[in-house]
Amino acid sequence: MARKLGDRKDGTLIRSNDSMHVIMPLMYPNRCDNEAYIFERIDLTSINRYLAQKNENCGEYEYNLFHVLVTAVLKTLTLRPKMNRFIANQRMYQRNEVSAAFTVKKVFSDKGGEALAAIHSKGSDNIDSIHDEIFRQISFCRSEEKDPSTAAMDVLQKLPGFVLKLVGAAARFLDRHGWMPKSVIATDPFYSSAVLANLGSIGLHAGYHHLTNWGTCSVFCVVGEIKKRPFYNEDGSFEMRESVELGLTIDERLADGYYYSKTIALLKKLLEEPELLEKRLDEKVGY
Repeated sequence: MARKLGDRKDGTLIRSNDSMHVIMPLMYPNRCDNEAYIFERIDLTSINRYLAQKNENCGEYEYNLFHVLVTAVLKTLTLRPKMNRFIANQRMYQRNEVSAAFTVKKVFSDKGGEALAAIHSKGSDNIDSIHDEIFRQISFCRSEEKDPSTAAMDVLQKLPGFVLKLVGAAARFLDRHGWMPKSVIATDPFYSSAVLANLGSIGLHAGYHHLTNWGTCSVFCVVGEIKKRPFYNEDGSFEMRESVELGLTIDERLADGYYYSKTIALLKKLLEEPELLEKRLDEKVGY
C-alpha cells in the first residue's frame, strides 16, 4: 500500500480516531508520562507439560519458556492491533510490522557485554519459526560480530563531548519525525512493538521497566524468575505450583481499559493453552 502524506516509513497515520485519543497526545506528549502497569502471575503447569512434549525430539536447541512468551506476545499484538500502535510527535500511528526485541548477555559475568536482538514476525509465523529465529539471533549476538545499533553506538562514543551533544539533538529531531536511518536503528529495541526483559534468567524478580520517549515502543514485558508460588482454590485451600510473574508497562494513550483487559485475557489464554501457539500468529482464537 502506497504511503500517504503524514505516514512514516515505520507506521501509518491513524486518520480516524475518537476525539479522546486525538486529544490525549496533545495534552500528554511524552510516552514516559503515560505509563500504565499490569502485573500477572502465570501458572506454568500447562507450559511445562507442553515443553516436555515439544522437546522429546526437537534436536540440540530445546524449546523453553522464553520461546513461549515471545510467541505469545507476538500473537497477542498481531490479534490486538491497537497494542501495536505508537505515538510520535503528538500523532498516533499503526506500526507496519509486529516485532519483539530483547537483550542478549554475551557472557554471564560482571564484565560480560550485551547485544541487541530483534524478531520481525510475519502472520504466517508460529512457535517453531520463532524458536528458530531466536536461536539464530542469540547465536549471532554471542559471536564476535556486532549488531548494527551497537556498532553505531561504538562510533559515537569516540566523538568529543560537544559533538555528541549536537549529534544527540539532531538524533532526537530525526527520531521525533521518523527520519532516523534504518541502518542506525535496525536492532534498536525501542523501535520494536514490544521489548521483553528476561530478568528471571539472571535470578531477579519481575519488576516494571520504564518506557522511553526515544523510539516508538509502547509495550515492555519483564519476565521474572521461575519458582513455586501459592494458587488459591475457591474453598480457600491452595496449591504450590511452579509459576512466573510478568510485569507489563504500556502506553495508556493507545486504547481504553476494556481493550487492555481483553488483551491480557488473550495473552493468558495463549499461555494457559500453549498448543495454540502452533497456529499461525494471525489465526484467531476464542478467549
